[in-house]
Amino acid sequence: MPVHHVAPELCEGGFVGKICAVAKRILIVDDEVALLRITREALVASFRCEVDTSPTPEYGFELALKQDYDLFIFDFSMPMIDGAMLFFLIGKVYNNIDPARVVPPLLLVSGKGDEARAQELLKEPGVAGFIAKPFSMNRLLNKVYQTVRGIENIE
Repeated sequence: MPVHHVAPELCEGGFVGKICAVAKRILIVDDEVALLRITREALVASFRCEVDTSPTPEYGFELALKQDYDLFIFDFSMPMIDGAMLFFLIGKVYNNIDPARVVPPLLLVSGKGDEARAQELLKEPGVAGFIAKPFSMNRLLNKVYQTVRGIENIE
């Protein structure tokens, strides 16, 4: 298991400089700001992870270029660029830079009206799941645990 020096709050016991497992990093992009906050809080309370959020696909795209992530959680229906298109664009950039970067898996989140199209997207490489809104937070947390290899629960 890889180790790193990370922020003390991510280490058991909270000792500065303690060596501990690398926290997984997740990017959430959703135009519903309240849902972004709740989802972020649930993830950091349940898993040893760092979560970045963006209410716009444009800023989410910038974050994805600056950081390495273990999982993307994108809203399927957003103005201008939907979650699937954002994932496609990030994948294009990741695959065309030198050295190429690994595109993390995507969980799509969206309202019931988009379910048919989202189900089609599940056939695309890298799309790990679809969660219809409204969803229970436990359902999302279970899907994250199944999707992100090696993510650690906080006891």
